[in-house]
Amino acid sequence: MKRILLFLLAVVAVSACCPKDSDEGFVIEKGVNIAHWLSQSGARGESRARYFTEADVARIAEWGFDHVRIPIDEEQMFHEDGTKDAEAFALLHDALKLCDKYDLRAIVDLHILRTHHFNAASKPLFTERAAQEAFYECWRKISGELKDYSTAMVAYELMNEPVADDPEDWNKIVNECYNAVRELEKDRVIVIGSNMWQSFRTAEQLALPEGDPNIILSFHYYEPMILTHYQAGWTEYKDYAGPVNYPGQTVTPEQIAERPAAEQESFGRWTCETYDKERFAREFSMAANVAKKYGIPVYCGEYGCLSDEPNDDMRYRWLTDVNDVFDELGIARAVWCYREGEDGFGILSGMEGPVDQQMLDALTK
Repeated sequence: MKRILLFLLAVVAVSACCPKDSDEGFVIEKGVNIAHWLSQSGARGESRARYFTEADVARIAEWGFDHVRIPIDEEQMFHEDGTKDAEAFALLHDALKLCDKYDLRAIVDLHILRTHHFNAASKPLFTERAAQEAFYECWRKISGELKDYSTAMVAYELMNEPVADDPEDWNKIVNECYNAVRELEKDRVIVIGSNMWQSFRTAEQLALPEGDPNIILSFHYYEPMILTHYQAGWTEYKDYAGPVNYPGQTVTPEQIAERPAAEQESFGRWTCETYDKERFAREFSMAANVAKKYGIPVYCGEYGCLSDEPNDDMRYRWLTDVNDVFDELGIARAVWCYREGEDGFGILSGMEGPVDQQMLDALTK
């Protein structure tokens, strides 16, 4: 009843999207990303196989999550000639069967293409017709493999974090890829992310197919980046070793004034912005309102905070507040991520633990 009321009040919840039986659909609320397995990993063979097993699926279900988001990369699932990698697809099938066994839903997310990486300077996907056709063909083949799974259990996410200079380039590709999948599966739930790293700010630029309730609008949230990605080596903030604060001004003018001149120039104005639950509600609602216009659910497919914060309590406060606002607005979500990899995110450290219990409590309370 609470979730129904939240939807009516608002803002947009992920609810019945397609039939499992007469009155239940693809219903999700709290999930976790299975990162660094079939995506962003060089592991193959036995090492890849043991990275995600039945014990992991059982643990995730026991923790209280109801779904997983499974990123997959083109280079893992398909050879360069376009043929399918039998081992990779066997692992994906095994995982989906285990999800069904433990009553978990799954979103299969085509994460990185050979022609599109969210941090790459060159993205042929947006400039070359052959790259676009190859992308659509990936989905025809994925659909061919997964079409027999219940539409109430498995959804497809067309692509992770598109970064198009012109939002209309992404809109064109969204609609062509959507049509390619719909020709094969008319009732499958399709998750579509906003442009520019799936920002809530660009949700309003999406031109989504209308009249299809089996679409979910997705955004990601990692703000403020200087907090959630503190000293992350792939960011512009990697050399900042000063204080950060949450809630409130991420870095105060007084704290910035004590830093070297280069840091003051680079980060001073941006980091003095205030972040708290009220800001989260305003920003999440920018995506939720677009979804409401289309009459579809909204989903935060990634959010998270590094474990290398100068103050762990700040990390847990951020996670708790973000999740509180998701609950208040009826927004389903999947945290990044299950097992901590080289990027420093994760509930579970290494292959067997320990479990970050405080993080888990913030996510599942």
